[in-house]
Amino acid sequence: MTPNKPKILIVDDEPDALELIKFNLKESGYRVLTAPDGRKALEVLRNESPDLVVLDLMLPEVDGLEVCKIIRRNAETADLPIIMLTAKAAEIDRVLGLELGADDYITKPFSPRELVLRIKNLLKRKDVGDEEKELLRCGSLLVDIPRHLVLVGETKVELTATEFNLLTVLMQRRGRVQTRDRLLQDVWDYDSSVDTRTVDTHIRRLREKLGEASKYLDTVRGVGYRFSED
Repeated sequence: MTPNKPKILIVDDEPDALELIKFNLKESGYRVLTAPDGRKALEVLRNESPDLVVLDLMLPEVDGLEVCKIIRRNAETADLPIIMLTAKAAEIDRVLGLELGADDYITKPFSPRELVLRIKNLLKRKDVGDEEKELLRCGSLLVDIPRHLVLVGETKVELTATEFNLLTVLMQRRGRVQTRDRLLQDVWDYDSSVDTRTVDTHIRRLREKLGEASKYLDTVRGVGYRFSED
């Protein structure tokens, strides 16, 4: 295993789940860090700078939702990819996790192969700026793809990797309506069997962060979304 492989932090209080994920990630070539509770997870985050976090929702000490909020509030970890992995499958729990800043959400029992694939896709989205060299502008909104930077006027907007890629896709296709299924395919690399509320939740978070520039994100009722300069 080469030293430049991404580091993945797994946070789970179930030893069997921890070992299963750890084994599959190591087999896929990743470096793995583990934490059995929220308090230890925050300690590892401070000391090890992982590239992605797989975070259980129900944890002792500090629960997963609180860990997620702390990660997003800290400027150094604000864009750190987070996959929530939990036994709580209710829609309200999934939406709450996404609202608080998770990039993805997987319920137990889960397929280790699917988890590895989602980790790979999320890390790929995080690095997409290294491959595309361009600036996207509309009014006061500027998206600098290679620098992974978003400005509204002179104010820097902190976006997660998924939010950044969602905004980029919409801006690159400005004026054209993007269905939820199309966005799931192009931003998340998912097929249409995945709950489209994932798209709606990320659009809502994106609008909140963009402030005045959120006026460019149109909802096309019953279809999807469009970036409009009108």
